[in-house]
Amino acid sequence: MTLKAGQRVVLAADTRLTDSAEASGVVIGFLSLAAGTGGVVEQVVGHQNASDDVHEYERLKSLLDAFGHEMPTESRRQLEEKVGSLEPAWTAFQEQGPRVSVRVRFDNGFILDGAHEEVFVPA
Repeated sequence: MTLKAGQRVVLAADTRLTDSAEASGVVIGFLSLAAGTGGVVEQVVGHQNASDDVHEYERLKSLLDAFGHEMPTESRRQLEEKVGSLEPAWTAFQEQGPRVSVRVRFDNGFILDGAHEEVFVPA
């Protein structure tokens, strides 16, 4: 499901917004929004959370593709081994796809920013 700016949504589940608050060492509660709380999507942002291994794979693979045919045999073999060792991280990154977060302005005036889109359903 991909949400769009301007779309009405509701929370799919109770969502805790704060840790427990304390006064004089006594827990007095925490702040949550109830499932079904409605609002409007203001912003949708796609994120690519790539690890250092993913960045290194991209860099080395590009180097291998562009200049591998000109490299000495041993250097090329070492580069191919390194690219191969990083390939599982690259594959996992490709399979996870981008993470999408949203900013929602609730009808009660609260704003929740940076939330996973999966915590909302269309209203």
